[in-house]
Amino acid sequence: MKLFLSAAPSYCRRFGVAALLVVLADFLFYGQPAGITVFLFATLIAAAVVAVHPAAFSDGRVWLKPAALLVALLPLTENVSALSVSIALAALVVFALSSSGRLRHGMARIAGQVALFWLAVPFRFIRDFIRWRRTARRFGRRRVRLAAVAVWVMPLTLGAVFLALFGAANPVIDYWLSLIDLMKLLELIQLARIAFWLFVLAVVWAFLRPRLPRFSNRVSRQNPALAAQPAINPQRHVIEDILFGKAAILRALLVFNILFALQTGLDATYLWGGAALPDGLSYAAYAHRGAYPLVVTALLAAGFVLAALRPGSETSADPLIRRLVYAWVAQNIMLVISSILRLDLYIGIYALTYWRIAAFVWMGLVAAGLALIIARIALGKSNEWLSSANLLTLSLTLYGCCFINFAATIANYNVDHSLEMTGQGIPLDAWYLRSLGPGAFPALDRFFDHQGKTAAAGAVRELQGLRASDEDWYRGVQRNWRAWSFRDWRLLRYLDSKGSLVLPAQPSLPGR
Repeated sequence: MKLFLSAAPSYCRRFGVAALLVVLADFLFYGQPAGITVFLFATLIAAAVVAVHPAAFSDGRVWLKPAALLVALLPLTENVSALSVSIALAALVVFALSSSGRLRHGMARIAGQVALFWLAVPFRFIRDFIRWRRTARRFGRRRVRLAAVAVWVMPLTLGAVFLALFGAANPVIDYWLSLIDLMKLLELIQLARIAFWLFVLAVVWAFLRPRLPRFSNRVSRQNPALAAQPAINPQRHVIEDILFGKAAILRALLVFNILFALQTGLDATYLWGGAALPDGLSYAAYAHRGAYPLVVTALLAAGFVLAALRPGSETSADPLIRRLVYAWVAQNIMLVISSILRLDLYIGIYALTYWRIAAFVWMGLVAAGLALIIARIALGKSNEWLSSANLLTLSLTLYGCCFINFAATIANYNVDHSLEMTGQGIPLDAWYLRSLGPGAFPALDRFFDHQGKTAAAGAVRELQGLRASDEDWYRGVQRNWRAWSFRDWRLLRYLDSKGSLVLPAQPSLPGR
């Protein structure tokens, strides 16, 4: 009984906080553009987490967690994107688990907890609500709740009757009642809006009661008698020793190093040395054909190294195998660098896109992962250390990407390397630039200014008209304070300064 009496106020208090956050989310987001409001709402969720976990203030480093969370939320002030929102959500999960004392140590374990948290989000509120009702019914609280509701039936009914009579007798009250448009209120209750409320409630409730599913523990709860008796197959062990033993791995590393040296030599000859390619093969085809397969090759090589040099194994202690592994991983890093050069050559001919930027980032992460493999072997670290180091590298990379205006980067590169601007290369795909959104406005303006000095084609004039209508739409969206972001603020400053000039000048582009 005491357990329920102590838990019921906690449930009610958290539900009240969750309901308030749902109301604020409706005001900030429903039917509104996303901007600085995402940062404000994330801050409100963090404040609510602290409010329902007062024990978090007993920690001596109480200000370290909010400071780290603020750093993670800063990308939302720069620009609201899928990446910045994902980083903010992950940081809020870590903050909620840490405030409730459930956060584990280690990047790999924290990443697993974040994944489990989001798996449990759709079911957390439903499960807690069912458990609360069962607990209430078990301790006989259902009648008390029904009685608490029933006592309001008579007062509210008679109150409504009296209000109607007063409205008939008092013209002022009648006027006030006439202002209440019941149909208008009913129009606000829409299925889409109710679904939005329920979605926000489920997400917010998961932060207020950060509990992880326990099915992960059930996997490890096996029968100790069965776990202590692994099936032993002598023939299988003999086959494994022959196929994946020390001698096989040594020979594999020798073969792999020779093959990779051949590939690296060909790249050094044709890509870096500038040697003439065979007839019928262009540099663009050579570059594009091998960029992505080489990255897959590096990933397979990384998997082989991790499997062959397990910590504490016989192969990991052999000096010759270690040196061959160092040489092979170094060649894999060279292959990744070669893939980056291939992609750069291809982009120089066929322009820049989002996917090609993503390929650059991905190749850089693969190269960093290979370097970390060498560090793991040299320092004698575990695979968990390697996973944590890779997750940290990935997190820092994605965090930095939040502050890069990729739309402006793509637009500036394609304009600066287009046929119209340089006299070589391929014609500018201005319609693709327009699809990049407002971030491409400065680059398009420079393109239009350059075309204005020559005979502008009809398609260019049509695109100029669409550019003007896009700016009108963008300015209309930015009049709503909810859509504010630091990146949009810089772009608006550019647009205002450009409009105040008589002659177009070379602007200072946003994001530079």
